[in-house]
Amino acid sequence: MGDLQLAPAAQQWVNVVLLWIGFGTLAGLAARLLVPGRQPGVVGTLVIGMVGSTLGPLALVTLLRIDNFNPIGPLGFLAAAGGAVVLLIGYRLGALLRPPEGEPEN
Repeated sequence: MGDLQLAPAAQQWVNVVLLWIGFGTLAGLAARLLVPGRQPGVVGTLVIGMVGSTLGPLALVTLLRIDNFNPIGPLGFLAAAGGAVVLLIGYRLGALLRPPEGEPEN
């Protein structure tokens, strides 16, 4: 089978995206462990983890004004899991406020 050759910049972007997906998945799984109850499913966990792994470190850097912050590290993982927990709690609140299927909205 032939090797896929990418330009160095394209290979770097592929690596970043794969790392982001893996890191987001771990953050989503950590959030699922920390917040008990009904879960959004596999795809929901991936999405919540990836968005949380973006928003958590971004909020940490913005609030604490940290210079030279590496989001792929222990502190970044805690921030990513924290962001995913906040999103998971928001998902749960949204599910509670949504009317049950089959009933008309008032």
